[in-house]
Amino acid sequence: MLVNLQVDPRQLPKRVIVCGDPKRAAAIASRLDGHRPIGANREYHSFAGFWKGTEVGVVSHGVGAPGAAVCFEQLAKGGVQAIIRVGTAGSYQREIKPGSLVISTSAVRQDGLTSQLVPPGFPAVPDRHVVEALVQAASSRNDRLPVAEGMTLTLDVFYSGVLEFPHKLYQKAGVLAVEMENTALFVISSLRGVKAGAILAIDGYADADLQEEYNPHTEEVARAVEEEAVIALDALVAVEL
Repeated sequence: MLVNLQVDPRQLPKRVIVCGDPKRAAAIASRLDGHRPIGANREYHSFAGFWKGTEVGVVSHGVGAPGAAVCFEQLAKGGVQAIIRVGTAGSYQREIKPGSLVISTSAVRQDGLTSQLVPPGFPAVPDRHVVEALVQAASSRNDRLPVAEGMTLTLDVFYSGVLEFPHKLYQKAGVLAVEMENTALFVISSLRGVKAGAILAIDGYADADLQEEYNPHTEEVARAVEEEAVIALDALVAVEL
């Protein structure tokens, strides 16, 4: 038994979609044929089913790198070989508008977790085959939504304190968007030999100069969240293990 996920590894598919919200995990799982719950504990809700004839899992990991890392480690321990994260992010670039999608090709490590796992120069990168599968799956959706590819930033903080966010710095450096879990997934997957990638729905602007009133509950964002789930599922079953 995977103690944190409360999942029997024998019920865990080799391919898994992960997301933060347990409700979103249930919604993604509802798209699967023969979907069923296989475990639930704290923020970790797990499901299994079939997408286009291939068995896949869907697991929620909660908010932030430390809790998500527990999920990713347990999945690797349970024999999962491919993980794709579907999440939301704040845009750093004016042309990447709310309701669009970003496929992460690398992640800047501004989280606290990965600095306790690997040296400072260790890169946080997804598996190139997963990235290619995500790009292909997105392109086959007939350009329903704008999709960008590039660097993302993982940051621990959501609300500011007395220190300024590093948004300006990374915006100038060409980072596309900021979120809270990608580096944990990419570093852990590199260490554990798991193929991983991430696609993000943009739910607002992170930079104050670009930011309009933040509202992640628009129809445009909801459509992007639904679209990224289908893209991720298509990519997940296309990746060779």
